[in-house]
Amino acid sequence: MKHIILVGACYLDTILTVPHFPDEDSKLRATSLQVRRGGNCPNSLQVLAQLLSSGPQRLNEITLHLVSCLPDAQATATRTILESFGTSPDTTIDFNHCVYREGYDEPASSYIIRSASTGSRTIVNFNNLPEMTANEFEEIADAFARQGDACWWHFEGRIPETTLQCTRYLRQVMPGSTISVEVEKPNREGLVELAAEADVVFYSRSWAEPGICRPRGMFEGRGPVIKGVSAGALSLPGGAYIHHPANMSGDRISVVDTIGAGDTFLAGMLYGLHADAWSHETKLGFAVGLATKKVQQEGFAGLVP
Repeated sequence: MKHIILVGACYLDTILTVPHFPDEDSKLRATSLQVRRGGNCPNSLQVLAQLLSSGPQRLNEITLHLVSCLPDAQATATRTILESFGTSPDTTIDFNHCVYREGYDEPASSYIIRSASTGSRTIVNFNNLPEMTANEFEEIADAFARQGDACWWHFEGRIPETTLQCTRYLRQVMPGSTISVEVEKPNREGLVELAAEADVVFYSRSWAEPGICRPRGMFEGRGPVIKGVSAGALSLPGGAYIHHPANMSGDRISVVDTIGAGDTFLAGMLYGLHADAWSHETKLGFAVGLATKKVQQEGFAGLVP
């Protein structure tokens, strides 16, 4: 059996859609309000579960796991979060390795202002839950190590220092594991070191923008800095740089909901990386196409027929 374990924060998102982003110290009426589960890894897991349940049998046998800090196991918010994934009977998500904070009733929260005029979304986070410690993660890693199964570990690089300890521990107790990390904010200390420990790294667009000190080897002589909505991939050492725009056909894309587009792309890539017969170009194109489909609908349900 093979396991894909995603390690990252789980949020309850409150999304306000407004005609335009409000000026400071102003008043503006929202046109809609949504409350739904969020968080990079949880969003990716919901999409990945859909992909695996509709894929070949050998991929359908992969077990998905979430490792995240959640409120008390008996809290209403925890039940709401777990029920929100809506996985199919064919592909379930295992939440047994989440860290349930006894005595805490409120989840980590995101307040998102989504501008109808530009499609932008501005996010303010609040998290009162104690973060997972390296020691807590080591207990989880030991449990998987005892099983002896193949594992792919994916980390959201929110807290690089702790995540670096986790990845280095995995190298000791599960040296055959594959490790991927997602790094978003170039100015966050420790992300470069964290990326160096991983087998696969997902960089946000910010790393490719002018003026940013890019990781060694990224885009060096591999093509222009990415412009517009697109994605690039580079296989090291010596691999070819691949670039794929979001809209190959040139048809107009109606943007409905960009929240979680990157998480959807990541899920598509994780799926593609387990489809051994696919070329790198096919994997990247599949993930970009899936993310393009996502921005044209609300939420993540029904992304895969």
